[in-house]
Amino acid sequence: MGGLKTLSQWLTWQQGCHTQEIDLGLERIQNVYSKLFPNGVPFTTITVAGTNGKGSTVAFIESVYLKTSFKIAKFTSPHILNYNERFMVDGSQATDQQICDAFEEIEQVRDNISLTYFEFSTLAALLIFAKQKVNIAILEVGLGGRLDSTNVVDTDIAVITNIAIDHVDYLGDTRELIGHEKSGIMRANIPCVCGDIDPPKSLQKHADTIGALLEFLQQPYTGRLSLKGDHQQQNAGLAALCIKKLDYKFAVDDTTIYQGLESAQLEARFQIKQIRNKCVIFDVAHNEAAVHVLSKELAKDKQPTLAIFSALKDKNIVRMIGAISPNIDEWLLVPLDVHRAADMNFLIDQFPLKAVIHASDSMDLAIDQALKQHSYQRIVIFGSFYVVADALKVLK
Repeated sequence: MGGLKTLSQWLTWQQGCHTQEIDLGLERIQNVYSKLFPNGVPFTTITVAGTNGKGSTVAFIESVYLKTSFKIAKFTSPHILNYNERFMVDGSQATDQQICDAFEEIEQVRDNISLTYFEFSTLAALLIFAKQKVNIAILEVGLGGRLDSTNVVDTDIAVITNIAIDHVDYLGDTRELIGHEKSGIMRANIPCVCGDIDPPKSLQKHADTIGALLEFLQQPYTGRLSLKGDHQQQNAGLAALCIKKLDYKFAVDDTTIYQGLESAQLEARFQIKQIRNKCVIFDVAHNEAAVHVLSKELAKDKQPTLAIFSALKDKNIVRMIGAISPNIDEWLLVPLDVHRAADMNFLIDQFPLKAVIHASDSMDLAIDQALKQHSYQRIVIFGSFYVVADALKVLK
């Protein structure tokens, strides 16, 4: 593209390039993908779908392979502080130049096919990973599975973390329907591992229909982990099962698996920072199931807690609030600068009358106010990736 030089110029242009931010379907990206990779991608792929736990499961798998001699890449979304976080090769973020070169390459074969922002990033990831000659790439599904742009790749192993109600406008409003969408990443005669403890029947049904080799995790991992929360034992167990399934190509011994799982880190998943003698917890929990998990962690140590919160308007905010209310004493609501954000009046209306809520004009004012409160030693910042990103920018 003439005139597009910097990464931020490219990203600004991409945001206006396609009429809809979310536009599920593989037709557009398939056209461009087949020009870039006529024989498919030159590396082994692990595709990870699920409602919650995708980020953690990807982090566990990556952490194990980082302890081996195999070259490992991961593509995740959304990013928290900068776009480059989406593309990791051997633990390092892709450079602006690598990303811009990939965009340039996509542009050369796109032929007026309109791609979404996420489709551009998916193709860029695949190009960067191919250039870097990685052995294994872990692809985190953006939304759903069947129609998500990562599903343009015929994966070598499919991983499904769990199924809960989220993104109902796109995926359906029952676990069975959502399960069917997630199961779209399965392939015939290819292993699929699932960590859901009560899986919807639609997963097995789809696996039987296409002949995918579906296996459910039998028990959670029982070893030591750095990532906080009981649910992480399930995610770690799933990651270990996935790695075992690829043993025939990339053998990893048990000790390396244990060490990799234990050392895995992930920003903004019950991440605790001590700030001005207060315990500040960052968590990207952005749907009812994830907020339940966060609430369970807070309940392990009962103490007065102040929440800094906001959410996107397409979420079930009433249920998110209900899931955590017993463990929150006071709320500071913050505006988000994204068009899917719930506006302040709408947000306030989602709370029960007895809730103690205050509207803040900005994240920095909310954080300042929270840190000055003498009655709270614990502050939890959650509700969306955008909430956590805004908070981390203020605190950086």
